[in-house]
Amino acid sequence: MKKILYSFFLLSFAALSAQKNPSIKFAVANDVVGTVDMFNARKSIVQSSNVYKTQAALPQNLKKYSYIADQGITEFKIKNGFQGLDKIALSQLNEQYNIAQDTPVFIEGYEFTNTKTMVYGDILIKTEVKDYNGKKSLFITTK
Repeated sequence: MKKILYSFFLLSFAALSAQKNPSIKFAVANDVVGTVDMFNARKSIVQSSNVYKTQAALPQNLKKYSYIADQGITEFKIKNGFQGLDKIALSQLNEQYNIAQDTPVFIEGYEFTNTKTMVYGDILIKTEVKDYNGKKSLFITTK
């Protein structure tokens, strides 16, 4: 009986630790992932934005981000001269934490399987290494 309860506890923990945070709204600018909150805090660098409320409404250049568009996705255009925001590939983040470069990264519960994806450094508020399905994985919180 203890083994069954222990197994249930482990599975519940794994499921809960990877739950998607519905309050996070992702954004993309220059093919780099950020959050709407991040860009709202830097309004002076934003030239324009387009909000896509559903995955089906995404234009072709954003279709590759459909897995993070549960709550919609916003595409921002940054003013000329302000494109130099810090950014990093998820594979590089994995490497910094001694995790295999191709290991998926979880940002607010959303699984990023393509570790070549670039993210803005401003969203990396809390970064933790956790065990996920018996493998060390990086979990990022943006708030």
